[in-house]
Parts: sequence; structure tokens; C-alpha cells
Amino acid sequence: MNDNLNKIARDVKLGKNVKIYNFVNAYGCEIGDDTQIGTFVEIQKNAKIGKRCKISSHTFICEGVTIEDEVFVGHGVMFINDPDPKTVNPDGTLQRDNDWNCIQTQVKKGASIGSNVTILCGITIGEGALVGAGAVVVRDVLPLAVVVGNPAKVIRKRR
Repeated sequence: MNDNLNKIARDVKLGKNVKIYNFVNAYGCEIGDDTQIGTFVEIQKNAKIGKRCKISSHTFICEGVTIEDEVFVGHGVMFINDPDPKTVNPDGTLQRDNDWNCIQTQVKKGASIGSNVTILCGITIGEGALVGAGAVVVRDVLPLAVVVGNPAKVIRKRR
């Protein structure tokens, strides 16, 4: 990890043997043992990534996302934590942390998420599930389900 090319805040809890490629921004999060974080990834506060995960380049993991152990996250995956985002409050003041509710999202052990997937907030992706590239996940994905499309729909069980 080259500290000149990454911005890893002091409050990040890094496990053992974490590999972080260049141009990563991480703050207030946890990253488990033996996990790889690709180039141009952002991981926000209160996000948790388990052990032996692979997070591919250009992925955004926002506050409120928990990724369990042995999860694959493809390139350009976007997580969302607010179903109705706003810039300002009704009185015109800029919103701050206390002005909105972060909705939690969970990715269970051994799941795989393809490139360019968008995952709306409040979703649970089940253990061992597979989300196909380009899918938009708007509801929970059952364990071992394979989902594709927009909105993501089950096409089969994972082998």
C-alpha cells in the first residue's frame, strides 16, 4: 500500500494481510483479514467487509453496508443507503448526519456480485447468491439464487 496514492484514515480497522491497491479512499470502516481492495474504491464509515473478500475496482461501499466473509464484488458496484436522498432540509439548510436515516444493507457469506450492479438500500443478498452483471437489486435475494436484470429477477439456483 503506497500511502501517497491512498487515503486510508487512521480510524479504519484493518485485518491481517489486507491488500489495498492504489487510489482507495476508506474511513471509519472495517476490513477483514486477507481481503483485497481494488483501485478507485471508496469505503465509507460504518461499512464492514469480512475476511477473504475481493472488492474490485471502481466500487462504492457506503455507510450501512455489511459484507460478510468470502464475498466477491465486481467492478463498478454501487451500494445505496438512502431511498429518498436530499441535499437540504425543509428550511433550506444543508443536510447533516442527523438529518437522514441510513438504511442497512447486508451481503451474506460467499455471495458474488457482478460488475456494474446497483444495490438499493435495505436489501439482504443471501448466502452464496449470485447477482449478474448490470443487475439492479430492488428486493432481497434468497440464498443460492441467481438473479439478473432490472429489476433483478431469479433465473435459477446456484450450483
